[in-house]
Amino acid sequence: MSESIILTDAGLLPEDLLPDVSLVVTEDDEPLDNLPSEKQQRLLTETLYSSWNGASNAQGFLVAANVGLFPSNKQPPIVPDVFLSLDVQVAENWWERRHRSYFFWDFGKPPEVVIEIVSNREGNETGRKILEYARMRVMYYIIFDPTQQLGGEVLQMYELRGRQYIPMSEQWLTEVELGLCLWEGAYEGKRDVWLRWCDATGNIIPTGAERAELERLRAELEREAKEVALQRAERLAAQLRALGVEPEV
Repeated sequence: MSESIILTDAGLLPEDLLPDVSLVVTEDDEPLDNLPSEKQQRLLTETLYSSWNGASNAQGFLVAANVGLFPSNKQPPIVPDVFLSLDVQVAENWWERRHRSYFFWDFGKPPEVVIEIVSNREGNETGRKILEYARMRVMYYIIFDPTQQLGGEVLQMYELRGRQYIPMSEQWLTEVELGLCLWEGAYEGKRDVWLRWCDATGNIIPTGAERAELERLRAELEREAKEVALQRAERLAAQLRALGVEPEV
């Protein structure tokens, strides 16, 4: 990039210096994924939009599945299963080609987190992809390998240190104020071991449906507590009347 090019205050290229993406392929219209991966992707994306307020001091976030990351208009994109990017907003006119994918020059930065869900040995998650994500300066790289196709741990987490990824000893992503953990339970009627976002104490971030159920149970407990308190008050009032004392209303 020429030294005469100056970024705007938002860290983005000025309008007249944006690359021409008219011939860039942003989608191939040939989606082919498996049922477990599709459901896992939705669990990771829907949860944050339903129950997370974002990191402190961050202005918004974007979490998406199967969307291309374009670090340059001169090289093909890499398409993670899920990515999370802080301090970004989707353009109002997002149907325009120049806003349809995650162009680094449009958003001004790489995502903080990319997640790959392994279902076979063809994805090269610990080879080509780990090198490409490091080159893109993605801060955290997560590999979820539920059937251990790669022969390693089910959950592998890496943090970028310098120019390469270093395995993480804990599951807390400090810079995004989120954790990732394995959770065994039922999601949309399917019981399995899922990859879930969690808070600093290890509590999972609930989906919209889970949060609604928690609110229903909380309201039910409050109602039952009020009924128990009312029944207790009525018993005490009856006892006072039996002693010739009229209870105050």
